[in-house]
Amino acid sequence: MINNQLKEKLKGLPDLPGVYIMKNDQGQIIYVGKAINLKKRVRQYFDNNKNKGRKVLAMVSHIDDFEYIIVENEVEALVLESNLIKKNRPRYNIVLRDDKQYPYIKITREKYPRIQKVRSVAKDRAYYYGPYPDAYAVNDAIELFHILYPIRTCNLNFDKGQRLDRPCLNYFIHRCKAPCIDKEDEALYMGNIKKVKNFLENKSDEISNKVISIMNQASKNLEFEKAARYRDFHRALSVISAKQKVTDLKAEEYDIIALAKGLSYVCVQVFLMRDGKLVDRQHFMIKDVYREDKADIMATFIKQFYLDIMYIPKEILLQVEPRDFKVIGDFLDQKKKAKVKITLPKLGKKKELVDMAYRNAKEMVEKYEDRIDKRERKKNAGLKGLQKILNIDNLSRIECYDISNTAGVMSVGSMVVFENGKPNPKEYRKFRIQTVKGPDDYASHREVLSRRLNRAKTDKGKTKTGFVHLPNLILMDGGKGQVSVAKDVVAKSGFTIEVAGLVKDNKHTTRAIIYNNKEIPIKKTDPVYKFIYQIQEEAHRFAINYHRKLREKSMKESELDKIKGVGEKTKINLYRHFKTISNMKKASVEELMEVPLVGKKQALEIYQYFRLNK
Repeated sequence: MINNQLKEKLKGLPDLPGVYIMKNDQGQIIYVGKAINLKKRVRQYFDNNKNKGRKVLAMVSHIDDFEYIIVENEVEALVLESNLIKKNRPRYNIVLRDDKQYPYIKITREKYPRIQKVRSVAKDRAYYYGPYPDAYAVNDAIELFHILYPIRTCNLNFDKGQRLDRPCLNYFIHRCKAPCIDKEDEALYMGNIKKVKNFLENKSDEISNKVISIMNQASKNLEFEKAARYRDFHRALSVISAKQKVTDLKAEEYDIIALAKGLSYVCVQVFLMRDGKLVDRQHFMIKDVYREDKADIMATFIKQFYLDIMYIPKEILLQVEPRDFKVIGDFLDQKKKAKVKITLPKLGKKKELVDMAYRNAKEMVEKYEDRIDKRERKKNAGLKGLQKILNIDNLSRIECYDISNTAGVMSVGSMVVFENGKPNPKEYRKFRIQTVKGPDDYASHREVLSRRLNRAKTDKGKTKTGFVHLPNLILMDGGKGQVSVAKDVVAKSGFTIEVAGLVKDNKHTTRAIIYNNKEIPIKKTDPVYKFIYQIQEEAHRFAINYHRKLREKSMKESELDKIKGVGEKTKINLYRHFKTISNMKKASVEELMEVPLVGKKQALEIYQYFRLNK
């Protein structure tokens, strides 16, 4: 059944290309798709055709509203669709998840450009090189560039005229020529940036030759530590330049992509071949809940993989022909600004390469699912063991509570939720203790549990709150006292919820569960122990992190606000530079002056304040 609002919106759909965005009754984006004709495509979801797949049927049952964006053509729709999927990660889309996040080298486009390592490409007109599979090589290369050339590292915005009264420490150790006080020759500075760009674009060997010369000279002078350091720099440059040799198209260069399906996951394997050599390989695990067609998976992967990547080779070898083959080809051609050949080889060397990628993908998905299976069996063993020893048939939802404070100051409580043996962070809740003064664990638990159960009553009927779902078991991080408090609060609430506690020995290690006034010993080798330990640690971690954030916020407000002349922008700059108040307290006047907007007079104020208020 579709609501009247949807019926009206369906009537108004245009016969134009675009992207449609499906939402549920909470306003969450659950699916993003593209269409040559929005009217025909979107209406198909709501027609009476019974041949819809499991995924479409499940998705349509949750659609409460939709939006659409009209574009000029199919390629624009493809790019917009991929960007929206990447940003919103809708539940019913295939979402590419890559935990590696290979780094890029970025050269900013501004007055006195900077060289940085970044993990993503932004639309800021800067120059990006990469991605590189070796983050250490990127770190070493950037460090070398700063050693060879005095390139600034500060965040001053010279385009807006920002300047300092005196230069930072980098000027005095000859790592920067102080454009902040107009001592830098801009033409010379830009010449150095050009040298770095020429190296990264494989247009010059000047930097590599310079490193070899310094290394050899250091070796002759018996400066072996220096020689070894520059040897490492040279290795880093070799890794970087190997990735950039893709500009030489005389030798063979391909991206080779194959996928293998497991029971619940798909592994997509990518081999990068440059100059006839395999220089890198990447694999991606994609959850395959609805058993998607291989052509759809390959199409989604290619769109998301090449969306932000900096270099596309002349030829891409595929194991499976993707859906929207022609549109994907047009998208790659436009991105590369040259023709990209997409091949599905049937014979010869190219077929062998694709087969090799497939074998790797197959092995990886099998091993990955095997690891998950073992992990799940262990978790299930822990959950079932807990059900058995407590004699509770259903433990589909367990809530665990913990209290954190520093000598009774700024007390907080945490509620973590495990559903069917797995943590569900979306259901976690945190509490700032309001009625208890001092380190009173019992009273703090009483307040937290009372507030939690009262919310279950007041939020009844609402769908956007995590308090409406009651647990089968409340697990207290404590013994008889904490359990007694919890039982009393539950009884007064009128709910029926089981309560158990975790008893610790004199070494603060859990040794037993207390339930119905009985202690049940647990061995460390028992799966139950590992399961409750995971729950306990998660509650402790969540409480500690919340307490730490409040404490840091309090320190920011109380410490820096008391220093004369420290405004909001200066506070932000100080925290960006030093990260913590502790680091600021240790800083010298010269180190404080490295911070943008902090001159000598203000640096002295800050320095003297921290010395007088130890």
